[in-house]
Amino acid sequence: MKPVVVAIDGPAGAGKSTVSRRLAQLLGFQYVDTGAMYRVVGVLAAERRIACEDVEALDRLCRETSITFRDDAEGRTHVYADGRDLTDAIRTPEAAQWASKVSAVPQVRAHLVAQQRALAAKGGVVMEGRDIGTVVFPDAVAKFFLDASPRERARRRAAELHQQVSEDEIERVARDIAERDARDRTRAHAPLKPAHDAVYVDTTGKSIDEVVQLLYEIVTARRAELARL
Repeated sequence: MKPVVVAIDGPAGAGKSTVSRRLAQLLGFQYVDTGAMYRVVGVLAAERRIACEDVEALDRLCRETSITFRDDAEGRTHVYADGRDLTDAIRTPEAAQWASKVSAVPQVRAHLVAQQRALAAKGGVVMEGRDIGTVVFPDAVAKFFLDASPRERARRRAAELHQQVSEDEIERVARDIAERDARDRTRAHAPLKPAHDAVYVDTTGKSIDEVVQLLYEIVTARRAELARL
C-alpha cells in the first residue's frame, strides 16, 4: 500500500490547524503544519533584515536552516529552527504577513516543499497548508479544503490572539486576512485554491468535533478502498 498522506488546505481562520491536529491524533498519524515552516523563514528573514526581493539571501537562508517539529508532554507541537524554539515567535500577526510574503518567492517554496515531502515520505501524515493537495502531494489519499465565512474566520483568528475580542479588533483582523487572502490567491506560484478532487468543507457554524469526525470517516473509507486494491 502506498504511503498515506492526508492533505488539508484552506485560508487563515478556517480551522485547519485544530482540525488537522485532532485528526492526526485520531488516526495515529504525524501532524505537519507547513504554514509554520513559512512563518519560520519569514521571522528569520525579518530578524536578519532580508528583504523579500533579495531572492539570493532568502535562498541561502532556506538552505542553511533546518526546521523540525517536536511535541511536548502536553501534546503541543513546537517548531524549531536549528534547535531554536520559535513556537511563540511565529504566532503573531506580523509573522503571518511575513510568511505570506516569503511564500510567494519560488526559491523558498522549492526548499520547503522538498522538506515537506521528506517529512511525509513514509506516510502516516496529516499535512496542512495552502498548497498541499495541489502542489506538495497532488496524489494524496485524501484531500480537503476547509473554509468559513470571512466574518467567522476573522472572529476565530482574533480570539486566538486576544482574550477579549471587540468589534474593532475583528474588523482589523478581517482586513489583515483579506490582504493575505488576496496575496495568496493571486501569487504566480502555488496560489491558494482547492485541488480539483478535494472535498470542500465549510466549517462555519460547525463544531471542531463535527468537522474532525467528517474527515475521519472519509479518510477511513479511502484507506479501506486502498486495502482492497
